[in-house]
Amino acid sequence: MVPGARTLRVSQREPGRSWPSPYARAYDAQGQHIALNRAQGMTAARWVIRAHPEVIWDEAYDLDLITGALRPVADAYAATGGGR
Repeated sequence: MVPGARTLRVSQREPGRSWPSPYARAYDAQGQHIALNRAQGMTAARWVIRAHPEVIWDEAYDLDLITGALRPVADAYAATGGGR
């Protein structure tokens, strides 16, 4: 889906917008941001959101593309001592 990506950060709120809009950011294995165009970001976000209908998308989640683990960004942020 996104070459070189290890993690997708997905939310229902795109920064800078006041209305819900599926949004994703990609990161490589070292945690460096991988640029996505709007279509890639929206497609990736929709894919993750639809694959996890049990999740309440009020906050952002990280999807590990290697393990398939989905966890709230707040948990990832706390675990790394400050996040990316």
